[in-house]
Amino acid sequence: MDMRLRGRSALVTGGSKGIGLCIASMLADEGCHLHLVARSRAELTEAAARIGERAAVRVQVHPMDLSQRGCAATLAQQCGDVDILVNNAGSTPRGTIEEIDDERWRAAFDLKVFGYIDMCRHFFPRMKARRSGVIVNILGNGGERVDAGYIAGAACNASLMAFTRALGGSSADFGVRVVGVNPGPVATERLVGLMRKEATTKLGDAERWAELGEGFPFGRAATVEEIASTVVLLASDRSSYTTGTIVTIDGGMANRGSLI
Repeated sequence: MDMRLRGRSALVTGGSKGIGLCIASMLADEGCHLHLVARSRAELTEAAARIGERAAVRVQVHPMDLSQRGCAATLAQQCGDVDILVNNAGSTPRGTIEEIDDERWRAAFDLKVFGYIDMCRHFFPRMKARRSGVIVNILGNGGERVDAGYIAGAACNASLMAFTRALGGSSADFGVRVVGVNPGPVATERLVGLMRKEATTKLGDAERWAELGEGFPFGRAATVEEIASTVVLLASDRSSYTTGTIVTIDGGMANRGSLI
Protein backbone atom coordinates (compact mmCIF):
# COMPACT_ATOMS: atom_id res chain seq x y z
CA MET A 1 0.00 0.00 0.00
CA ASP A 2 1.34 3.44 -0.95
CA MET A 3 1.50 5.55 2.23
CA ARG A 4 1.69 8.79 0.18
CA LEU A 5 4.81 9.91 2.02
CA ARG A 6 7.16 10.36 -0.93
CA GLY A 7 9.10 13.61 -0.75
CA ARG A 8 8.30 14.32 2.89
CA SER A 9 10.89 14.67 5.63
CA ALA A 10 11.10 12.84 8.94
CA LEU A 11 13.25 13.24 12.04
CA VAL A 12 13.75 10.04 14.04
CA THR A 13 15.46 10.12 17.42
CA GLY A 14 17.18 6.98 18.62
CA GLY A 15 17.44 6.25 14.91
CA SER A 16 20.71 4.34 14.77
CA LYS A 17 19.42 0.90 15.80
CA GLY A 18 16.48 -1.14 17.04
CA ILE A 19 12.96 0.21 16.62
CA GLY A 20 14.19 3.65 15.55
CA LEU A 21 16.35 2.32 12.73
CA CYS A 22 13.54 0.10 11.48
CA ILE A 23 11.11 3.04 11.50
CA ALA A 24 13.62 5.18 9.60
CA SER A 25 14.24 2.42 7.06
CA MET A 26 10.53 1.94 6.40
CA LEU A 27 9.98 5.69 6.06
CA ALA A 28 12.86 5.76 3.56
CA ASP A 29 11.22 2.93 1.62
CA GLU A 30 8.18 5.19 1.32
CA GLY A 31 10.33 8.00 -0.07
CA CYS A 32 10.86 10.10 3.06
CA HIS A 33 14.06 12.09 3.47
CA LEU A 34 15.54 11.56 6.92
CA HIS A 35 17.24 13.20 9.86
CA LEU A 36 18.60 10.61 12.27
CA VAL A 37 19.56 11.44 15.85
CA ALA A 38 21.51 9.30 18.33
CA ARG A 39 24.52 9.61 20.60
CA SER A 40 27.02 7.68 18.49
CA ARG A 41 28.28 9.24 15.25
CA ALA A 42 29.71 5.90 14.13
CA GLU A 43 26.42 4.07 14.59
CA LEU A 44 24.51 6.86 12.85
CA THR A 45 26.91 6.80 9.91
CA GLU A 46 26.49 3.04 9.60
CA ALA A 47 22.70 3.36 9.80
CA ALA A 48 22.67 6.05 7.11
CA ALA A 49 24.78 3.86 4.84
CA ARG A 50 22.43 0.91 5.30
CA ILE A 51 19.42 3.05 4.47
CA GLY A 52 21.21 4.54 1.46
CA GLU A 53 21.67 1.07 0.04
CA ARG A 54 17.91 0.46 -0.05
CA ALA A 55 16.36 3.85 -0.82
CA ALA A 56 17.23 6.93 -2.90
CA VAL A 57 16.57 9.49 -0.18
CA ARG A 58 18.63 12.09 1.67
CA VAL A 59 19.82 10.99 5.11
CA GLN A 60 21.41 13.50 7.49
CA VAL A 61 22.84 12.46 10.83
CA HIS A 62 22.92 14.46 14.06
CA PRO A 63 25.01 12.90 16.84
CA MET A 64 23.88 14.33 20.17
CA ASP A 65 22.64 13.41 23.64
CA LEU A 66 19.01 14.51 23.87
CA SER A 67 19.10 14.39 27.67
CA GLN A 68 21.16 17.59 27.52
CA ARG A 69 19.38 20.93 27.51
CA GLY A 70 19.53 22.87 24.27
CA CYS A 71 19.71 19.87 21.94
CA ALA A 72 16.10 20.13 20.79
CA ALA A 73 16.56 23.80 19.93
CA THR A 74 19.71 22.95 17.97
CA LEU A 75 17.88 20.26 16.02
CA ALA A 76 15.02 22.61 15.24
CA GLN A 77 17.54 25.00 13.71
CA GLN A 78 19.41 22.28 11.81
CA CYS A 79 16.41 20.31 10.53
CA GLY A 80 13.89 23.05 9.84
CA ASP A 81 10.28 22.25 9.09
CA VAL A 82 10.17 18.45 9.12
CA ASP A 83 6.85 16.83 8.25
CA ILE A 84 7.16 13.93 10.72
CA LEU A 85 8.79 13.79 14.14
CA VAL A 86 9.31 10.37 15.71
CA ASN A 87 10.41 10.58 19.34
CA ASN A 88 12.05 7.26 20.12
CA ALA A 89 15.24 7.95 22.12
CA GLY A 90 15.00 6.75 25.69
CA SER A 91 15.81 3.97 28.07
CA THR A 92 14.42 3.40 31.55
CA PRO A 93 16.04 1.03 34.04
CA ARG A 94 14.36 -1.97 35.59
CA GLY A 95 14.19 -2.14 39.37
CA THR A 96 12.12 -1.28 42.41
CA ILE A 97 11.97 2.11 44.09
CA GLU A 98 14.64 0.93 46.53
CA GLU A 99 16.94 -0.29 43.76
CA ILE A 100 16.96 2.78 41.51
CA ASP A 101 19.05 5.65 42.86
CA ASP A 102 18.53 9.36 42.31
CA GLU A 103 20.99 9.59 39.43
CA ARG A 104 19.32 6.83 37.41
CA TRP A 105 15.82 8.26 38.05
CA ARG A 106 16.89 11.68 36.79
CA ALA A 107 18.82 10.29 33.82
CA ALA A 108 15.74 8.32 32.71
CA PHE A 109 13.45 11.34 32.97
CA ASP A 110 15.95 13.74 31.37
CA LEU A 111 16.31 11.58 28.26
CA LYS A 112 12.85 10.18 27.73
CA VAL A 113 10.29 12.41 29.43
CA PHE A 114 11.95 15.81 29.17
CA GLY A 115 13.65 14.79 25.91
CA TYR A 116 10.28 14.09 24.26
CA ILE A 117 8.68 17.19 25.76
CA ASP A 118 11.55 19.43 24.60
CA MET A 119 11.35 18.03 21.07
CA CYS A 120 7.61 18.66 20.96
CA ARG A 121 8.04 22.16 22.40
CA HIS A 122 10.34 23.10 19.54
CA PHE A 123 8.78 21.25 16.61
CA PHE A 124 5.05 21.48 17.39
CA PRO A 125 4.96 25.32 17.04
CA ARG A 126 6.58 25.01 13.60
CA MET A 127 3.99 22.46 12.53
CA LYS A 128 1.21 24.56 14.03
CA ALA A 129 2.37 27.65 12.12
CA ARG A 130 2.19 25.87 8.76
CA ARG A 131 -0.88 23.82 9.82
CA SER A 132 0.55 20.42 9.00
CA GLY A 133 2.71 17.76 10.60
CA VAL A 134 2.69 14.55 12.61
CA ILE A 135 4.39 13.67 15.89
CA VAL A 136 4.65 10.02 16.91
CA ASN A 137 5.86 9.30 20.43
CA ILE A 138 7.23 5.78 21.03
CA LEU A 139 6.36 5.02 24.64
CA GLY A 140 5.94 1.56 26.21
CA ASN A 141 3.23 -0.60 27.73
CA GLY A 142 4.88 -0.18 31.15
CA GLY A 143 2.72 2.94 31.46
CA GLU A 144 -0.41 0.79 31.17
CA ARG A 145 0.61 -2.47 32.81
CA VAL A 146 2.36 -0.96 35.81
CA ASP A 147 4.91 -3.07 37.66
CA ALA A 148 6.70 -2.19 40.90
CA GLY A 149 9.72 -4.02 39.49
CA TYR A 150 9.78 -1.57 36.56
CA ILE A 151 8.65 1.50 38.42
CA ALA A 152 10.73 4.00 36.44
CA GLY A 153 9.24 2.68 33.20
CA ALA A 154 5.74 2.95 34.66
CA ALA A 155 6.31 6.56 35.72
CA CYS A 156 8.05 7.70 32.51
CA ASN A 157 5.61 6.08 30.10
CA ALA A 158 2.45 7.01 32.00
CA SER A 159 3.63 10.63 32.07
CA LEU A 160 4.23 10.66 28.32
CA MET A 161 0.91 8.94 27.63
CA ALA A 162 -0.86 11.82 29.37
CA PHE A 163 1.31 14.38 27.60
CA THR A 164 0.62 12.82 24.19
CA ARG A 165 -3.13 12.69 24.76
CA ALA A 166 -3.23 16.28 26.03
CA LEU A 167 -1.24 17.70 23.10
CA GLY A 168 -2.90 15.51 20.48
CA GLY A 169 -6.37 16.19 21.83
CA SER A 170 -6.29 19.78 20.62
CA SER A 171 -3.64 19.65 17.89
CA ALA A 172 -6.26 18.93 15.19
CA ASP A 173 -7.37 22.55 15.58
CA PHE A 174 -4.08 23.48 13.94
CA GLY A 175 -3.87 20.72 11.34
CA VAL A 176 -1.33 18.72 13.36
CA ARG A 177 -1.61 15.15 14.66
CA VAL A 178 0.09 13.78 17.79
CA VAL A 179 -0.11 10.07 18.58
CA GLY A 180 1.68 7.52 20.73
CA VAL A 181 2.69 3.89 20.31
CA ASN A 182 3.07 1.56 23.30
CA PRO A 183 5.19 -1.45 22.39
CA GLY A 184 5.41 -4.43 24.71
CA PRO A 185 8.49 -6.67 24.57
CA VAL A 186 10.26 -6.20 21.23
CA ALA A 187 13.06 -8.41 19.93
CA THR A 188 15.66 -5.68 19.60
CA GLU A 189 19.38 -6.37 19.91
CA ARG A 190 19.19 -5.05 23.45
CA LEU A 191 16.36 -7.36 24.53
CA VAL A 192 17.89 -10.39 22.84
CA GLY A 193 21.19 -9.63 24.56
CA LEU A 194 19.50 -9.49 27.95
CA MET A 195 17.61 -12.71 27.24
CA ARG A 196 20.82 -14.44 26.17
CA LYS A 197 22.45 -13.50 29.46
CA GLU A 198 19.41 -14.72 31.38
CA ALA A 199 19.37 -17.96 29.38
CA THR A 200 23.01 -18.52 30.28
CA THR A 201 22.18 -18.08 33.96
CA LYS A 202 18.90 -20.01 34.07
CA LEU A 203 19.33 -22.60 31.30
CA GLY A 204 23.09 -22.85 30.97
CA ASP A 205 22.97 -22.02 27.27
CA ALA A 206 22.70 -18.56 25.70
CA GLU A 207 21.36 -20.07 22.47
CA ARG A 208 18.19 -21.10 24.33
CA TRP A 209 17.20 -17.46 24.87
CA ALA A 210 14.02 -17.78 22.76
CA GLU A 211 12.62 -20.25 25.30
CA LEU A 212 12.40 -17.41 27.81
CA GLY A 213 9.84 -15.70 25.58
CA GLU A 214 7.41 -18.63 25.63
CA GLY A 215 5.39 -16.85 28.31
CA PHE A 216 4.88 -13.82 26.04
CA PRO A 217 1.69 -13.54 23.97
CA PHE A 218 1.97 -15.76 20.89
CA GLY A 219 5.05 -17.28 22.52
CA ARG A 220 7.42 -14.52 21.40
CA ALA A 221 8.32 -10.87 21.55
CA ALA A 222 7.15 -8.49 18.82
CA THR A 223 9.45 -7.83 15.89
CA VAL A 224 10.78 -4.34 15.19
CA GLU A 225 8.99 -4.51 11.82
CA GLU A 226 5.62 -4.98 13.54
CA ILE A 227 6.16 -1.79 15.54
CA ALA A 228 7.63 0.22 12.67
CA SER A 229 4.82 -0.70 10.26
CA THR A 230 2.27 0.79 12.63
CA VAL A 231 4.34 3.94 13.11
CA VAL A 232 4.60 4.49 9.36
CA LEU A 233 0.84 4.03 8.99
CA LEU A 234 0.14 6.51 11.81
CA ALA A 235 2.55 9.02 10.28
CA SER A 236 0.82 8.82 6.90
CA ASP A 237 -2.33 10.41 5.51
CA ARG A 238 -3.89 6.96 5.68
CA SER A 239 -4.38 7.79 9.39
CA SER A 240 -5.34 11.41 8.86
CA TYR A 241 -8.17 11.26 11.44
CA THR A 242 -6.01 9.80 14.21
CA THR A 243 -4.71 12.08 16.97
CA GLY A 244 -4.60 12.27 20.75
CA THR A 245 -4.58 8.51 21.14
CA ILE A 246 -2.20 5.69 22.06
CA VAL A 247 -1.88 2.51 19.99
CA THR A 248 -0.71 -0.42 22.12
CA ILE A 249 1.17 -3.26 20.42
CA ASP A 250 1.86 -5.81 23.13
CA GLY A 251 -0.12 -8.91 22.17
CA GLY A 252 -2.80 -7.97 24.68
CA MET A 253 -0.50 -7.93 27.72
CA ALA A 254 -1.86 -4.65 29.08
CA ASN A 255 -5.37 -6.11 29.21
CA ARG A 256 -4.48 -9.56 30.47
CA GLY A 257 -5.38 -10.32 34.06
CA SER A 258 -2.38 -12.55 34.56
CA LEU A 259 0.62 -13.73 32.56
CA ILE A 260 0.62 -17.05 34.43
